[in-house]
Amino acid sequence: MDFEEKKMEIERDINQNMEDKLPVLGSETIQAEEHWTEHITVRGLFVSMMIGIIYSIIAMKLNLTTGMVPNLNVSAALLAFVFIRSWTKVLEKAGFVSKPFTRQENTIIQTCAVACYSIAVSGGFASYLLGLNRKTYVLSGIGIEGNNPNAVKDPAFGWMSGFLFVVCFVGLFVLIPLRKKLIVDLNLPYPSGLATAVLINGFHTQDDNMAKKQVHGFMKYFSISFLWGFFKWFFSGKEDCGFEQFPTFGLQAWKQTFYFDFSTTFVGAGMICSHLVNLSLLLGAVISFGVIYPLVDRLKGNWYPDNLEETNMKGLYGYKVFLSIALILGDGVYTFTKILFSSVLSFHERIKSKNHKNELGVDRHGNPTGDLKQGQTFLKESIPMWIAVVGYGVFTTISIIIIPHMFPQLKWYYIIVAYIFAPALAFCNAFGAGLTDINMAYNYGKVALFLLATVTGKENGVVAGLVGCGLIKSVISVSCNLMQDFKTAHCTRTSPRAMFICQVVGTAMGCVCCPLSFFLFYKAFDVGNPHGEFKAPYALIYRNMAVIGVQGFWNIALSAGTSPTSTIM
Repeated sequence: MDFEEKKMEIERDINQNMEDKLPVLGSETIQAEEHWTEHITVRGLFVSMMIGIIYSIIAMKLNLTTGMVPNLNVSAALLAFVFIRSWTKVLEKAGFVSKPFTRQENTIIQTCAVACYSIAVSGGFASYLLGLNRKTYVLSGIGIEGNNPNAVKDPAFGWMSGFLFVVCFVGLFVLIPLRKKLIVDLNLPYPSGLATAVLINGFHTQDDNMAKKQVHGFMKYFSISFLWGFFKWFFSGKEDCGFEQFPTFGLQAWKQTFYFDFSTTFVGAGMICSHLVNLSLLLGAVISFGVIYPLVDRLKGNWYPDNLEETNMKGLYGYKVFLSIALILGDGVYTFTKILFSSVLSFHERIKSKNHKNELGVDRHGNPTGDLKQGQTFLKESIPMWIAVVGYGVFTTISIIIIPHMFPQLKWYYIIVAYIFAPALAFCNAFGAGLTDINMAYNYGKVALFLLATVTGKENGVVAGLVGCGLIKSVISVSCNLMQDFKTAHCTRTSPRAMFICQVVGTAMGCVCCPLSFFLFYKAFDVGNPHGEFKAPYALIYRNMAVIGVQGFWNIALSAGTSPTSTIM
């Protein structure tokens, strides 16, 4: 028995030595010899800025049209690989020697680009910030209780960028002390972060056949999509014309907004989303625009006056908005409760579990597994606790000082309360996202919106609710994205310090690039027009949520029982 144990120990030492001597990538130097500063390169920051700008425009377009943006982390890693590999090959043919492209650099580029474009998704450009403008105020209904004309702030680059700088950086420091618990101890999967790491590790292998197939596939379908969009442009005329609104099911169905726009962007988004999401969208479109709204429209003159404009909140449009709000809130509260409950149970079970050795990269026989070296790299270059404490304290103080000057309706003591609860909410959201890959930041933001709108009052409630929603949503969303990227860094053996620095750089780029990409659409198109292409549907929904919060739940419940018309007044 002693001989067998000694034999196994010698074999483990030999395998470990061989693993240490083998290069991780084809031309990559040994990870142990690399300092974390070598993971950050000038070319990497440049490429990440380019990808971040491109994806910010794409995400903004999707946000302002449908309000749905798929996860682009994996494609960002692929695009980074294509850019840098093309760069290095051009330099080699020109006779220059370039630094080998490593998976750590690939991870850094992906992290920085995702941090940049994610602000376009969570920054409120199509929801709570746009809900402050005058057009949304008019669509919400002039004269409706709580919808005050002084609760208006039209978009401008200065205050939007400043607001994002203030609130987004707080989220970077919230969960740093818990990264070991979430990534290593509990070994949460974080599906998007793990999928991105698997893709990056697949690119940087000695046998790069799979990487070539992935790159060729990307270039093939990118070219098809680009050429198809160029072709459609020749047949586009005025609004509601050409391939943008092809009456596939006939002109009568087209009047109820059933048409096919031949958009490869939405085809790609549908391929990324699950079948459940796609079928839910289809079913919701058929039930709402095909059944409910035509039936309500026939009751014109009975349920509501028949001489109102189509966009008037006291008419059919009011039923559309408030039915949508009810469904979104009902589903959000249910999902929020379910994930919170399952997260608490799972966290309790994992804490009680006796299999920590396996989670830390050691099997039941005490032998190290492939994850041990990842864990060692991830923990070796830790981020000091004082950085998290000081960073959170400094940016929280800045927020408490600056935000009340930007928005006097939101008092400083409400901001303090929000930042007291933000770390606990961010942890719950990050833990739930680690299990399900569902970022629930928008639902936490809606809860904050209702609470602040209710307690602030009719004069200031709409602005306070919308801004407070953005404050909570930004902190929770940024911290969740940070944990996703930490998972990618853990699986690719990338330094957490380098990743965190690039996360800071990407967030700073996003606070500038995303408002600029928003104004590309805002100045060129009729953003917020319910009949246009860039409807920005969530802006009106969020403002009406704030109006509901200002009016109070009890008053709404009592008025809803009097008559059908009172539900939309």
